[in-house]
Amino acid sequence: MTARSPDASSLPASPRPVRMAATLIVLRDGSDGLEVLMLRRAEKADDQNSGASVFPGGVIDAHDRGLHESCSGLDDGAASARLGLSEGGLDYYAAAIRECFEEAGVLFATDAAGQIVALDDLPPAQLAAMRQAAEQGTDALLSLCRRNGWKLATDRLAYFSHWLTPPGMPRRFDTRFFLATMPEVQSVRPDGRETVEHMWLRPSEAVAPARGLKLMNVTRRILEGLAQFDSVAGLITHARDLKHIPRVMPRLADGPKGRRPVNMEEPAYEEVGHVDPDGQGGGRYAHEAGLAMRLSARVLRVTGEAGDASGALVHSYFVGTSGGDWALIDALPASPAHIEALVAAAPGRVRWLLSTHGHAEEALRDIWADASAVLPAPGERIELGEATLRVLPGDGDAQSRRFLLVEDGMLFAGLSADHAAGEDEVRWIAARHGFLRSPRR
Repeated sequence: MTARSPDASSLPASPRPVRMAATLIVLRDGSDGLEVLMLRRAEKADDQNSGASVFPGGVIDAHDRGLHESCSGLDDGAASARLGLSEGGLDYYAAAIRECFEEAGVLFATDAAGQIVALDDLPPAQLAAMRQAAEQGTDALLSLCRRNGWKLATDRLAYFSHWLTPPGMPRRFDTRFFLATMPEVQSVRPDGRETVEHMWLRPSEAVAPARGLKLMNVTRRILEGLAQFDSVAGLITHARDLKHIPRVMPRLADGPKGRRPVNMEEPAYEEVGHVDPDGQGGGRYAHEAGLAMRLSARVLRVTGEAGDASGALVHSYFVGTSGGDWALIDALPASPAHIEALVAAAPGRVRWLLSTHGHAEEALRDIWADASAVLPAPGERIELGEATLRVLPGDGDAQSRRFLLVEDGMLFAGLSADHAAGEDEVRWIAARHGFLRSPRR
């Protein structure tokens, strides 16, 4: 049996800073449908995304506020309202355009006639000088706009998605993603420093294992969403019609295949946030037989196989406080190996044997002779030192029960017949509001 808890020696001294960023997803209609521009990042030892295929993008900097004067079609008030900010929203649009020009050589800017700047028509020496200037500093775009009378075409960008890097990553970014149609009068030119290759791919092709691209979780998830659309026009119309774009933040967790991000719709998401909100380690994305895991100072969960031919996983919970008595919830049904694991994991004297399934677990009295195997009535309270279990009616028949750990706002609800075997039986609740909140499934 393996117990899991954060390693105190690995905890960061302080929360990692979050940097604001903007990304521009450049699109075109290909012969087989919608295509997206992917850039391959250069290999760098200090880059957590080294060698990954990405969209053009980067962090907001002070010069982006100065680009406001060169923006057309959108002012800061409208941009901020679209992004749900009090101010500074136009910084993100400007940064997305700037980063796309610096990394891919694609510039969403208009000339005095209101037409997209035809970079492909510029003399090669002039274009090379522009790219060199862009590599030297982030104020280069402002100088180019002033000198040539260009305006950044912020109205051609459609706000699409908002992601926050999980806690625990070496670098964290709060990133706004925008969509735009590739200008026909321009060509993609990776800068050779940050980006070394470009590809036009259908989103479904980009995420296909056979393609072999290294993709960050956020990139893969966005590509999967883009794959639902057949045309650029349809996708951008969809983006402009979105009324509210929530911030998406995955969480890091460990499991049989190593550490990976857990996305918000996955069953493990809320539990990972509960046991490891800062990404320090200890959260799990998969249940495994023989795993003993602390859900809080008052709760220890032990997972094992059921004592039948199904081989399904079951969860049992010790609830109590250090140095005091404990209740054991849902020890049965269990395999002999699971019973042995429970005995080994017991954090103290077990005084209560409880079940959400509507039966008294008398069979366990041979193991925990001091325990009471009872079916308490709804409304009763079981005091376990600094832990209090409140008995509630169950979701099933009249004999089933649920147990609310008052101090943690944690509800032990059991599994109903329509839940898949192996899902957790705990629900996290908003106790202060007096209502239950089911986990994301």
